[in-house]
Amino acid sequence: MAEEAPVVEEDIGPAHSPLVTVTFQKNIHRKEKYLEAEPKALGITQISLSVFTMLSTIVLLINRNDTYAVIPFFISSLLVIIAGSIAVAAKNLHLPTLRACLVMQLVACAASIVNIVCTLIKDSTPFYCWRSYGMDFEYGEICHKIERINSHFCAGGVLIQATLFAISATLAAYCCKVVNCCGPPSKLPVITVQAPPTQE
Repeated sequence: MAEEAPVVEEDIGPAHSPLVTVTFQKNIHRKEKYLEAEPKALGITQISLSVFTMLSTIVLLINRNDTYAVIPFFISSLLVIIAGSIAVAAKNLHLPTLRACLVMQLVACAASIVNIVCTLIKDSTPFYCWRSYGMDFEYGEICHKIERINSHFCAGGVLIQATLFAISATLAAYCCKVVNCCGPPSKLPVITVQAPPTQE
């Protein structure tokens, strides 16, 4: 009998597989990134600050005739209120709501810039203290105090609108992370380490 040569079979078990494998998987928790922005708190802040500025403007302009900058101001403020409402509603992480939130936050950024311009236009409208010969000194002093109060109010309005712009930009950035409009969807690297085979 002829001697048979031993046949070597390749084992495809764990001994020949790599010890470390790296794969990329879709991040299933990417929607939760939006919750890191605290959308409920920021949305309520957007709504509150917009309502405050609208009411303050109504109270201060009730007896004035220069309302040419008020109509765009109110329309922009309403857009910011809508954006804040959608930011609160997007807390449920529904993807179409998050997309709507992204669009409205970008609109709210533009609306805040319009409101800053409108506030500066209202502030540039001169408020004159007229003096006549029959007026006393106390009237002039009160008039100048009102002038200073008006300029402080307008500076506060610009500060509030800058805050609303920052809030809108923050929420838009977090929405952009979730919606993946700015790049491909993020994938997480998964590293698998296999134990070396035990020799028996």
